[in-house]
Amino acid sequence: MDLSNVKLPKMVLFDYGQTLINEQKFNPVKGTEAVLKYAIKNKYNLTAEQVQQEADAINRELGRSEHAKRHLTQVEVPNVMFSPYLYESQGIEIPLSTEEIDRIFWDAASPGVPTEGIESFLGLLKKKGIRTGVISNISYAPEVVAERIHKLLPENSFEFIMTSSNYIFRKPNRRIFDLALEKAGLLAEDV
Repeated sequence: MDLSNVKLPKMVLFDYGQTLINEQKFNPVKGTEAVLKYAIKNKYNLTAEQVQQEADAINRELGRSEHAKRHLTQVEVPNVMFSPYLYESQGIEIPLSTEEIDRIFWDAASPGVPTEGIESFLGLLKKKGIRTGVISNISYAPEVVAERIHKLLPENSFEFIMTSSNYIFRKPNRRIFDLALEKAGLLAEDV
């Protein structure tokens, strides 16, 4: 196959989950257990399972719980708002920042490893001078997401890592893509 006439993109935008990083099956109870270890007050002596039941109820109320329909929700509820409400409403006091809670919860709930072949593919794009960035629908703090990506893919050359938790809109909403194009200084046909 002759690829000499193929127009290469100027940039490739990647999704995070199961594209860059392959995560284990999400186990929110494990994440909540890990966070509760830091609680200095648990007024009602709630277990991780009980706290997670309330988190699930809140997520259902917000329309975030049905995985099959999750892509239809185009506005993100970031954990910086969700976690304080969840814990404080149940009489639980955790003397950590929301970023620290995100990191502890996420590392326990769904650890990840680089997706097979992604490191060599990113290296190939870099060698060819093709710029890269990330757009992820994710409720974790943007700093925590970037930290995980840089830890697991230390050789990456991502110009930016955009999260719906930082920019309101979730894919497939056009606004998050338009913002990525603005950040890159490129037109859609170049990405």
